[in-house]
Amino acid sequence: MKVEFAPLSIPLERRLQTASVVHWVFSFLGLAQCCIVLFIGLFFTRFWLVSALYATWWLLDWDTPSKGGRRIHCIRNSVIWRHMRNYFPVTLVKTAELDPSTNYVVGFHPHGVLVAGAFLNFCTEATGFSQLFPGLTPHMMMLTLWFRVPFFRDYLLSGGLVPSDKDSASYVLRRRGGGNVLAIAVGGAQEALDARPGAFTLLLKNRKGFVRLAMEHGAPLVPVFSFGENELFDQVNNPKGSWLRRTQHCLQQIMGISLPLFHARGVFQYSFGLLPYRRPIFTVVGKPIKVEKKHNPSQEEVDRLHQTYIEELCKLFEEHKTKYNVPEDRHLEFI
Repeated sequence: MKVEFAPLSIPLERRLQTASVVHWVFSFLGLAQCCIVLFIGLFFTRFWLVSALYATWWLLDWDTPSKGGRRIHCIRNSVIWRHMRNYFPVTLVKTAELDPSTNYVVGFHPHGVLVAGAFLNFCTEATGFSQLFPGLTPHMMMLTLWFRVPFFRDYLLSGGLVPSDKDSASYVLRRRGGGNVLAIAVGGAQEALDARPGAFTLLLKNRKGFVRLAMEHGAPLVPVFSFGENELFDQVNNPKGSWLRRTQHCLQQIMGISLPLFHARGVFQYSFGLLPYRRPIFTVVGKPIKVEKKHNPSQEEVDRLHQTYIEELCKLFEEHKTKYNVPEDRHLEFI
């Protein structure tokens, strides 16, 4: 394989963009493991008191993730995320007004490999969420497992992330006065296994828990499609029924996380590595779907609203796809 190296005369701005993405990829793939090692390792050094004090704080702060989290605005507004935004670049597109006196459930599609669009749009202010949707506070849901990792949990909380369980979701949606946005990557880790350039397959046909959640709280549903999300990484071929797909599925059942074998480019060359390609992402926020509050909705009512949601998501995709270089003959496929 011929390796294409990056030129030496790259502007500083582009180097900073690459550095910010290296940081982000590392935070997804290795930061949690490093935090665990650091927490345990400090107990065997003269700095053991650091871990002991943190453990005490951790116990006192145990319920914070499930009670709306603890965002830190200076971290959400960090220049690091603006460099990362410009790397791709990422653009947040508004198509309808969202009433700041209402709480919303946002369905984000597709998941992609590392949910880059969702992270930048809902966990940082790099794309100007607060300017586009004044009065609204986004809360992105993430696998509960990661909120049990020392130090790493505080990193997640600073961006406004909350655990992906019903209690955490309900706490956000029950808040009086409205103005809260609960963002859910509906396809989850399993959908990441189908994330590759040119793919428009969404794991949504039997994903109805978020619809029931919205009905129980009377929160309007907002479909969001992130054009370009699946273009960031190539992935080792893993068709359904293959030994690789079966292995990935088994590991997901055991650990709760998927392990897509993705690759794209490196830091100093463009031929292989774990950094995403520099390809644009356009995250389009659709219009809200009115939801009638029902404490215990029937399955038929959930199915009906779920079908309406799929139709609105398809309409959003069809209306905007040609603007973002999707061929006219490509359509969403649901599994």
